[in-house]
Amino acid sequence: MGNFGAVIVAAGKGTRMGTRESKQYLALEGKPIIVHTLEVFSQIPWLQEIVLVTGREDVPRCQTWIQDYRLDKVSAVIPGGSERQQSVYEGIKQISSEWVMIHDGVRPFVTQEEIESCRDAAIREGASVLGVPVKDTIKQVNGKGQITGTPDRQSLWAVQTPQAFRLSDLRSAHESAALDGFTGTDDAMLMERAGYPVTVVEGKYSNIKITTPEDLEYAAFLQKRKGENLE
Repeated sequence: MGNFGAVIVAAGKGTRMGTRESKQYLALEGKPIIVHTLEVFSQIPWLQEIVLVTGREDVPRCQTWIQDYRLDKVSAVIPGGSERQQSVYEGIKQISSEWVMIHDGVRPFVTQEEIESCRDAAIREGASVLGVPVKDTIKQVNGKGQITGTPDRQSLWAVQTPQAFRLSDLRSAHESAALDGFTGTDDAMLMERAGYPVTVVEGKYSNIKITTPEDLEYAAFLQKRKGENLE
């Protein structure tokens, strides 16, 4: 099995949360959301290193949390770019492992089992992402708000993180996209564009991305339930 590192991306401002504080630093059960996320990855025995990418002004407090919560696997805390894609690229430049996982800092409920499934699929197939089948009927809509099509729901998945790749492949995909001025919505999209096949691994619906106030309320419920299961 190849060695793995992880890049945790937490450089966004998150305007949809409606708070002055960035969403990744909001408290969840008395602890910043980003710390919850880092703890999940820090407890994985086979993970070699973690790079945290954050806003330039947030680097000092994140470094303090790394020390306070003894997150020893975090090898670097670095400032990101103006876009997520740039932040990921800055992060992977700090990784020395053969394989890398990219994960959203505001997805604290991913489990070790999901992460391991993603790892195994990447090693077997070359690249993988966590995802879940969509529950709702999806409609394509034009600029006038009119429905133009209804894709087959059985073929639609909502993609999550982590996403796992061979580091050299991901760097190549990022550099190709940057050279062409292309911006993707996630790293899998850059890999697809570069011609690499990516396998979807079924995850859990509880692996939410905390983006809105409603997400924060649901996150508090999930955290409480998680605590009860550990008792």
